[in-house]
Amino acid sequence: MVPGLGVKRWFVVAALGTALIGLGLAIVMLDIYRAYPESNILPLFSLMALPRWLRALVFGTAGVALLLIGIYRLNRALLAPYMRPGRPVAQAVAEHRRLGRGPKIVAIGGGNGLATLLRGLKERTGNLTAIVSVADDGGSSGRLRRSLGIPPPGDLRNCLAALSDDEDLLTQLFRYRFAQGDDLDGHAFGNLFIAALTGVTGSFDEGLLEAAHILGIRGQVLPATLADVALFADKTPLADAQAIRIQGESRIPEMPGRVRSVYLDPDDPPAYPGAIKAILAADMIVLGPGSLYTSVLPNLLVPDLAKAVRASRAFKVQVCNIANQPGETDGYPAIAHLKAVEDHVGRGLVEMLLVNDRMDITAPDTVNFVPPPSRGLSVSVFAADLVDPQWPWRHEPAKLAAALIQMLEERTGPLESPTLLGETVQPGLN
Repeated sequence: MVPGLGVKRWFVVAALGTALIGLGLAIVMLDIYRAYPESNILPLFSLMALPRWLRALVFGTAGVALLLIGIYRLNRALLAPYMRPGRPVAQAVAEHRRLGRGPKIVAIGGGNGLATLLRGLKERTGNLTAIVSVADDGGSSGRLRRSLGIPPPGDLRNCLAALSDDEDLLTQLFRYRFAQGDDLDGHAFGNLFIAALTGVTGSFDEGLLEAAHILGIRGQVLPATLADVALFADKTPLADAQAIRIQGESRIPEMPGRVRSVYLDPDDPPAYPGAIKAILAADMIVLGPGSLYTSVLPNLLVPDLAKAVRASRAFKVQVCNIANQPGETDGYPAIAHLKAVEDHVGRGLVEMLLVNDRMDITAPDTVNFVPPPSRGLSVSVFAADLVDPQWPWRHEPAKLAAALIQMLEERTGPLESPTLLGETVQPGLN
């Protein structure tokens, strides 16, 4: 009976249908009674010895009781997947309906940054799609990639765990990393699990889908491509030095110097069809947060995926990292993160830049918003307190999600028309 669940209307329909069935049976019984007046069975069954008002009360009470018991037991059976210890079923159903009406948001990236974003957004909408880079070649993911020939599952695993409906034992098991054993040392159980499901189902994407069903995630997690791609970077160790070409996502941050460009090999991998479909249907597309050159940009370097983002009518936002990443974005101001995206995929892909406006003295590498010397970059900037007090170099999931939802809700208001970067900074959620 809780308002807003959308249940009571169907209860009334079911009760009306039951009443009509009873009326139909009564008519049939009346015809049988008239056809066989000498029968002693029907009078006994219909309680003819009792007054009419009492008969109506007995049959009506029994009918209502049976109807309520049936509906109650049916609801308990159908709502079993939503039941959690200490959590009312009505609350779970109401939350499910609320999230189902949420905006369609596509988050593009990888690593811990994307997982942080998803943890916040899953409390705001159930229509989430995470598109994850598959350029990782280090650690457990790299070992499985080389030995089994499958896309690296590590970042995908992190996103699946982040979108899990309940951070229970199964999710913790999915994140568990073996600390000993010659062959298992360093492997995450979730990576091995996805690899096993790939073998059982016969394809990596089917295995990923089954893993999502087992974890009961809110939304979906998709690879940017299923192709076997390698990430390359050109870095200059010194300002006047010649660029050095580095192969491998895991080696790029290890080499000192400034990143000039990154690219994939092969340079034209086919985009995953489900990712294209989600992008074109989205209300909002979010780039980052996460490692700029090794998590966010590898997705946009898939040509068809970048074209889909550009063609989508969704509201497109880039989330600037709170802290610079050694080996990738040393000394970058906020504008440099946007410029890196534009240098690789062209202007016009991003409509707004979300930056943190809380500078923390405990995080000396905090990214600052510095107005650019050039007035040629036309995007809006939204500033808000996005810092996690416990880890001031990271985003706080709830703050980040709240800022993005506010930006989306205000799109048709002050945030609709882009302004020159550095001239207009929208007020944050202070």
